Amino acid sequence: MDDVRVGRALRALRLRRGLRQADVATAAGVAQSTISLVERGHWSTLSMRTVRRVFGTVDGRFDGLVTWRGGALDRLLDERHAELVGAFADRLRRAGWVVVIEATFSEYGERGAIDIVAARPDHRAALVVEAKTEVVSVEETLRRLDVKTRLAPRVAAERLGWRPMVVGRCLVIADGSTARRRVARHARVLDQAFPVRGHAVGAWLGRPTGPMSGLLFLPLTNRSGTRRRVVSPRHRAVGDSVV
Repeated sequence: MDDVRVGRALRALRLRRGLRQADVATAAGVAQSTISLVERGHWSTLSMRTVRRVFGTVDGRFDGLVTWRGGALDRLLDERHAELVGAFADRLRRAGWVVVIEATFSEYGERGAIDIVAARPDHRAALVVEAKTEVVSVEETLRRLDVKTRLAPRVAAERLGWRPMVVGRCLVIADGSTARRRVARHARVLDQAFPVRGHAVGAWLGRPTGPMSGLLFLPLTNRSGTRRRVVSPRHRAVGDSVV
């Protein structure tokens, strides 16, 4: 398990218990910055004893590997991604799009899966959606999304039986203060790669008349049906959320 995945595991376990970084830090007897370091995958300078103590506060165990309730950790890590994909797919369907989830491809030596391929036959338009529960590697995300967008017409033709004349792409990110800070940190790259934001993306979904490259923050809900967190107005300046 690499450093980034260890960080993802801690964050997933923390969120599952409804804890803040500060809560975990207090329980483990460390600074909040330590929890932040672990979750961002920068924990190699910490002692194993400290990392074990941190995971112990969220009912996890770290022995070079993170384990939790047998093999349930992988399902937990995938759970939020599936929720994010499902929520945006529902929005697309309500807007009149035909949705294909997890569309696999193998073209020109490129293999993988597109989180969502959506189509509007009335506009001969297709949309490629990449869903991220957290922003880790901006460069890798852009590279993979470029490949998927380039292959989208062929994938849509194979799946839907017709070739789109218009192709859009959208990076959908689970809303949260950490995600917004990371997007702001990479604004120079992301603003150029995804110039369409917020309501402008919604307008395009209603009438996809030309190419579009957009970024949206999507709030996830907890099991009671309410949002996981409320984002302050200060953070909303980065981009609009989709409800």
